[in-house]
Amino acid sequence: MKLDVLVFASHPDDAELSCGGTICKLTDQGKRVGVIDLTRGELGTRGSAELRDLEAAEASRRMGLSVRENLGFRDGFFVQDEAHTLAIIRAVRRYQPELVLANAPQDRHADHGRASKLVRDAVFYSGLRKISTADATGGPQAAWRPRQTFFYIQDYHLNPSFVVDITPYFERKLDAVRAFSSQFYDPASQEPQTPISTDDFWHFLDGRSRVMGRMIGVTYGEGFISEQPLKVGDVMSIL
Repeated sequence: MKLDVLVFASHPDDAELSCGGTICKLTDQGKRVGVIDLTRGELGTRGSAELRDLEAAEASRRMGLSVRENLGFRDGFFVQDEAHTLAIIRAVRRYQPELVLANAPQDRHADHGRASKLVRDAVFYSGLRKISTADATGGPQAAWRPRQTFFYIQDYHLNPSFVVDITPYFERKLDAVRAFSSQFYDPASQEPQTPISTDDFWHFLDGRSRVMGRMIGVTYGEGFISEQPLKVGDVMSIL
């Protein structure tokens, strides 16, 4: 199954929180979008890995994903080594996306920055034909390098290279985030409070999206970082 866009996320709900509106916009445009979660989020204070598996499946349905996988890396303890890099290379070669979206380069959660570099490097190595990988049947995979890799913005405020207008999709983004009900505000929950389980966190999501939107003159936006300048063929096309 070839995808147009492949989103990597260190934890289930990273993609929804950071680029859920963009994903919904892409799937409504008929693009084939997949999400690969690196871990099951088993170290999360609330809920469980099993529950988050179910929540991720529901969030995927709400966003219209073509596929969602979990690589089962150890939450909090995955590293940038050959085994982890090859797992991501196999995924990139399996789905052959034109665009990869990945975690923020720096963020409050240590896993986010580590995942960002791991995915960035694996995407590059995926284009080297002398790195051999096999598919699920044992057959050789062809080298593949996406045309672009962009990084979504998470907890820390980072200056975006560009912002996507998600105004018509903001409520649908929130609906996808709400699928992870174990993680977010629930006044009836008896589980410990976390930085994302308070009612104030919903205001943060709204405020962050409004700040990004204001940068481009719309109500809601999602920002992305590009390591390289973006090519513009016609300057009038960006007006």
